[in-house]
Amino acid sequence: MKKGCSYGTHRVIEPKGTLPQPAQKIDNTMEIYDNEILIDVQTLNIDSASFTQIKEQANGDVEKIKDIMMDIVKTRGKHQNPVTGSGGMLIGTVEKIGPALEGKTDLKVGDKIATLVSLSLTPLRIDEILEVRKNIDQVDIKGKAILFESGIYAVIPDDIPENLALSVLDVAGAPAQTAKLVKPGDTVVVIGGAGKSGMLCLYEAKKRAGVTGTVICLGHSEKSIERAKKADLADHYIVADATNAVEVMEKVKEVTEGDMADITINCVNVPNTEMASILATKDDGMVYFFSMATSFTKAALGAEGVGKDINMIIGNGYTKGHAKISLQIMRENETLRKIYEELYA
Repeated sequence: MKKGCSYGTHRVIEPKGTLPQPAQKIDNTMEIYDNEILIDVQTLNIDSASFTQIKEQANGDVEKIKDIMMDIVKTRGKHQNPVTGSGGMLIGTVEKIGPALEGKTDLKVGDKIATLVSLSLTPLRIDEILEVRKNIDQVDIKGKAILFESGIYAVIPDDIPENLALSVLDVAGAPAQTAKLVKPGDTVVVIGGAGKSGMLCLYEAKKRAGVTGTVICLGHSEKSIERAKKADLADHYIVADATNAVEVMEKVKEVTEGDMADITINCVNVPNTEMASILATKDDGMVYFFSMATSFTKAALGAEGVGKDINMIIGNGYTKGHAKISLQIMRENETLRKIYEELYA
């Protein structure tokens, strides 16, 4: 059996010398190397920014969505949207474990897992697309995937439905990073707060900011805001267009009495929301860009252009304990869990 690099560089076809994520094409043959795990794939959970772009490109036509996804995998050997650069994650069953991983993993053949690394670096073969669930960014397939030795994963828990676990784990980095960043007494704005990652961030922000803090949910419509209100996730709720930076700034200024946010968390799935995040944040504050639709050039030059001295963090999908933190939210808040079951499971 062939020996592989723990980071999967042995799968890179072009350009040579790169890692699998930035590579343009990787080898998606399903004969495993000695340090790889073969997964029989059940469901793909496509990154929100990516799936939004694919749906727009296909004009919502399911068959065209299937064609676009199949073409991406055929071209790249992985599901990495060429427009957004992002991927998603998957649920599947462990089919085979390379001998070099003996004693290094607690997995066994037959375990059902969610991969916690992006589809944008995961060797993937799609044999057939069985169902496209446009409203929750999930696609059931027949196919196989490879998890590298460095790849992280979560075994699907018995007390949470699979599709719900997949939806929550897909955005696990956001609430876990929120838990690390927010301190007692902070004023926190979550842009896209009524969305899948946003509501989890609101929950953690309210828990960590405590009774002396203030949590503000900003959503694009009254209908979406009602979901967050139902679960009592924030102290203030704002309806605003996140692409309209001045509108967002004025509304945040109003509810904070001019103080603005200590921390702004951006969870939207559309472009051109960088300046709204920056203007909502006070000097010496922090913006956490979890959204994969973010242009970090626009964010950096935009902050400079308006004279904002703020810290800006790139959304890292991984932080220690992120799977446990996100799944625990589903156990702690029954109302929020019911909302997620209705929307995503």
